[in-house]
Amino acid sequence: MTCDAIIAAGMCGCCGALRPRYKKLVDAIFPEDPQDGLVKTNMDKLTFYTIRAPEKLDRVGEYLAQRLSRDVSRNRKGYVVIAMEALDQLLLACHAQSINLFVESFLKMVSKLLESRDPDLQILGSTSFVKFTNIEEDTPSYHRRYDFFVSKFSAMAHSNNQAPDVRIKVRVAGLRGLQGVVKKTSSDELQVNIWDKVHMDKIVPSLLYNMHEEDSQLQDTTRPTTVAETCLRDLVCRAAFGCIKSVLKPALSHLDNHQLWVPNRFAVKCFKIIMYSMQSQYSHVAIQSLLSHLDDHTRDSARIKASIVGVLRETVSIAAAGSIG
Repeated sequence: MTCDAIIAAGMCGCCGALRPRYKKLVDAIFPEDPQDGLVKTNMDKLTFYTIRAPEKLDRVGEYLAQRLSRDVSRNRKGYVVIAMEALDQLLLACHAQSINLFVESFLKMVSKLLESRDPDLQILGSTSFVKFTNIEEDTPSYHRRYDFFVSKFSAMAHSNNQAPDVRIKVRVAGLRGLQGVVKKTSSDELQVNIWDKVHMDKIVPSLLYNMHEEDSQLQDTTRPTTVAETCLRDLVCRAAFGCIKSVLKPALSHLDNHQLWVPNRFAVKCFKIIMYSMQSQYSHVAIQSLLSHLDDHTRDSARIKASIVGVLRETVSIAAAGSIG
C-alpha cells in the first residue's frame, strides 16, 4: 500500500470516529437492500436515543430530511418509504417541547413528497401527514403555516391521472390530507385561520367536486364520493357560528359555477349533509344564505329559481324538525 493510501485510510477512519452518534444511528436503520425494510432493532436504538436526548430531535430530523431529499431525487423509493416510516415512529414516540423543531423537518419532507410527480410518493406524503395530524402536541406552534398543504391536497383531490385506479387513490389521499389540515388547525386560534376565504375556496369545491363523481364499483371506504362526504360532515361539524358562512359561500358558488341547480338532486344532497352536520342553533344561517342567494338569481330562469326554492324547502324542513326535537 502506498503512503498516500495509508494516509487516506487513516483520515477516513478518523472521520468515521468523529461522525456524530445521531448520524450513525440514523444510517443504521437503512438496510443495504431497501426491500428488507426498516432495520427494527436499530430503529429501537434511534428511538431510545431521541427519548433520552430530545434536544437531538431537530438534528435527527434535519439529517433524515437530507437523506430523503437525496433519495427522492435519485428515485430510490424504497429508501424514501423507510425514511418516512422512521419519521412516523419518532413522531409517535417522542413527546417533548423540542418536538416542534422536529416537526418542521418532518413537514419539509412531506412537502418534498407532495411536490413529486410520482403518485406513490404523493400518497405516501399524504398518509404520513394524516398520521401527524392525529398527534397531540404539548406546545402549540405559532408560526407554522399550512397554505402549501391546502393547495397541494386540493390539487390532488382534482387529480386527472389517466389511470383510473391511480386517479382514485390520489384523490382520496388529497381529500384525507385536507381533512387532516382542518383537524390540525380548526380548534387552535393560534394556528393559521383555516376558515379564511383563501382556504375555504379551495377546500369546499374539492369536496363537492368529488361528491359529484360517482363510482359505484368501489367499496365505500375507498370511494372519493364517500370520503368527500365524510370530510364535509367533519368540516361543518367543526365550524363555529362565525365560520358557517365560510363553508356555505363557496358551496353555493360551486353549485352556480357548475350549473348544478337543475336538477337540484345534488344541491339537496349537499345541504342535507350540511344541515345534519351543523349545530341546530346555527341552521338559520343556512336558510338566510339560501334566501340571499335566491335574491341574487332574480334574473335567472324560472327553473333555476324553482330549484333553489326546492333546496330551501328541504333546509327549512330539517331546521324545523331540529328545533322541535
